Amino acid sequence: MTVFDALSGFFALGGPVVLVLFAMSVLTLTVTLYKIWQFSVSGVGRHRVLSDALRLWDTGEQSAALTRLGASRSYLAPLLGSAMAGSQRPGIEARLDAEAGVALASLERGFRVLDTIAQIAPLLGLFGTVIGMIDAFRSLQEAGSSVDPSLLAGGIWVALLTTAVGLAVAIPTSMVLTWLESRTARERVFADKALRTVLVPERAAQEAADPTYSARVNA
Repeated sequence: MTVFDALSGFFALGGPVVLVLFAMSVLTLTVTLYKIWQFSVSGVGRHRVLSDALRLWDTGEQSAALTRLGASRSYLAPLLGSAMAGSQRPGIEARLDAEAGVALASLERGFRVLDTIAQIAPLLGLFGTVIGMIDAFRSLQEAGSSVDPSLLAGGIWVALLTTAVGLAVAIPTSMVLTWLESRTARERVFADKALRTVLVPERAAQEAADPTYSARVNA
């Protein structure tokens, strides 16, 4: 028996509901692979170079910070470069926050698809089970007095097959979505901290609080 024959028999048992769930599982896999590729290309979670640049900026070494930032391939590098170049411009904070929101929104693209699949798959499986149970009891009624227990048992296990498939699709999808959302949440925290570091570096804050700070540090 070939794989195609096995899948055909499986779809024949589960009916169109299983076929739809299989299509949803393929969509989940496609979106997951795309998001892994996107996160890898964007440098999500790889902040070593950015952190080095932020430390230099925080201590007042602006030229060194810009040079170090140029070595980063993170999607946040252009945003931080703009922040460093225009850190003194009025209203720059609101604009940078908006641009950061757009950048992070691109990382969240596809999350709604995964969330929809995670919620609908179990319900779709349950719907298939209800339809299967109706069909099983209809067959039982048509059998009349010559009821064969195997007829009812066979109908029930075939009906429950769709629920199992629905859960098999929903559980991994929910886990993948949670993992992706947690990574995006960490990116949001890092981006917010990075922008605040650029706009209000530690050295500038110290000098504002103590005018003699720069002279003491350089002494």
